[in-house]
Amino acid sequence: MILLNTNKVSKAFGVVPLFRNVSLSIQEGDRLGLIGPNGSGKSTLLQILAGQIPPDSGEVVVRNGVRLVYVPQDSHFAPGETPRSVMRRALGLAGVPQAEWQGLEAEAMGRAGFRNFDAEAETLSGGWRKRLSIAQALIQNPTILLLDEPTNHLDLAGIEWLEKSLQAAPFASVMISHDRYFLENVPTSMAELNRVYPDNIFFSPGNYSAFLEKKAEFLHAQAKRQSALENRVRTELEWLRRGPKARTTKAKARIDNAGNLIAELSDLKSRTQTATTDIDFTASGRKTRRLVHLEGVEFGFEEKPLFEDLTFTITSGMRVGLVGANGSGKTTLLQLLRGDLAPQQGEIQRAEGLRIVYFDQRRQLNPDQTLRRALAPDSDSVIYRGRVIHIASWAARFLFMNEQLDQPVSKLSGGERARVLIANLMLEPADLLLLDEPTNDLDIPTLEILEESLLEFEGALVLVTHDRYLLDRVASVVLGLDGGKPGVFADYSQWAAEQKASLKPSKPKPAVGPAASPANSPVPKKKLSYLESREYETLGQRIPELEEELNRKRLTWEEALQDAASKDPHRLHEMYQEIEASQQEIDSLFERWMELEEKTR
Repeated sequence: MILLNTNKVSKAFGVVPLFRNVSLSIQEGDRLGLIGPNGSGKSTLLQILAGQIPPDSGEVVVRNGVRLVYVPQDSHFAPGETPRSVMRRALGLAGVPQAEWQGLEAEAMGRAGFRNFDAEAETLSGGWRKRLSIAQALIQNPTILLLDEPTNHLDLAGIEWLEKSLQAAPFASVMISHDRYFLENVPTSMAELNRVYPDNIFFSPGNYSAFLEKKAEFLHAQAKRQSALENRVRTELEWLRRGPKARTTKAKARIDNAGNLIAELSDLKSRTQTATTDIDFTASGRKTRRLVHLEGVEFGFEEKPLFEDLTFTITSGMRVGLVGANGSGKTTLLQLLRGDLAPQQGEIQRAEGLRIVYFDQRRQLNPDQTLRRALAPDSDSVIYRGRVIHIASWAARFLFMNEQLDQPVSKLSGGERARVLIANLMLEPADLLLLDEPTNDLDIPTLEILEESLLEFEGALVLVTHDRYLLDRVASVVLGLDGGKPGVFADYSQWAAEQKASLKPSKPKPAVGPAASPANSPVPKKKLSYLESREYETLGQRIPELEEELNRKRLTWEEALQDAASKDPHRLHEMYQEIEASQQEIDSLFERWMELEEKTR
């Protein structure tokens, strides 16, 4: 059943068209992932679907009784509002009887991870504000949930909570996202808003890897069409230059057809001309190997220690990924490394004259400042790697047009503002890059260029990001923060596996003491039948074997996914399904092992 339908919707701001004649439909159970370059109009299209702004032309038809709930990119709440009051306001909007509020709000906030229902909402971290905005949308029992960059500011645990919530949801959803693992796990269909397509939008059933295959097929067919058109236009132009001897009806028709072919080729070429952001951080060329050494560093607050006894060395060329829940101290550690904060215990030693470049996720551009002054504050040129570059050329490197230079920053999209911040960082040679959530609002092509730049950067890097794909690809070592002594891991997957294992009561972290896991538990005879004892023993051997096999599958899949554009998307999907099936089998066997374990107590 179709819930929402748009017919040839167009929108422009001033004389600049965002998109034209876009048609799409949302049916029951759809989970549509919406992607596209920055500035293509994704957020605007979502607001049109939500009924918040009108289209310039075309129509949006919503089926009677459909409840649309929209979650914007930025989550803000009125002064004095608390998670409890936000949820109650949402329940009121949904028409839920007041007698049911207390139970529903407690259940919804508990699932979202809230413990304090009466804190002031606007003082929460960006990640917890995002969780609250999503939770208040879910509690309204929407027919269609519209989400604009829902993974921005969420920590990795929050993203997993969101993925599971959407996968199990009975309603339809449309989600703008550039998180490639999220797009792999959640959508049942994909759409890209991009002028490269004749109708400005391209649909594909399935998840992100299936979309990549369909897009490659389309672009290949389009390239073949362009080649054929070029050959035909060349022939027709030669004929026109000779000049037909008689202006017969047939000759006139051929002249008209030649004009149509030339126009079609011109349109195709204009659509397929794509530009990419040129991101390239500058290393200082320092020869010192040890850049920063932390010895026994501790920091925290009276009610909450962030980390204890942190001993860690950052050397040239090292790429460190910082992971941990919201509030675990990732940003605080970056500030300690930079010298903005001093450790409460321990010592931080920095190489003499160390040059640090810091990307602050909370840094704001002056909205009234022009783009020209935001990119070049003091003149109409910048100095990059010792060369003077005119502002027009520097702006073009980040996909800004000349006519944008005198527009205020407030007119820029979130992704465009992020590109301005990155442009400013590139002007500063660095021994050490400290990047706090640099991927927020960046489109997928820009993310891919950012990845390559970070991989080629010769200095050291400490990266905080919720983008699991970027973390897996860039980080050479992962430092996990969880409120105690930080742990060092080979990659994100190893840290995530450790976190999941720590949540199972009979499988504590190895650092705590002897692990009470199936692999090394004694076989209890008491209270178990002979067959149950044999089953218990078999499970104790089988579960660790399956977990090792699962880890191998994950590594293979992640390596293949990094090169997804040149691999078989069907095989990628099959590999992912195998991983899911293996995880379900392990969970099922572990539950049975727990049942038998309980019998021995």
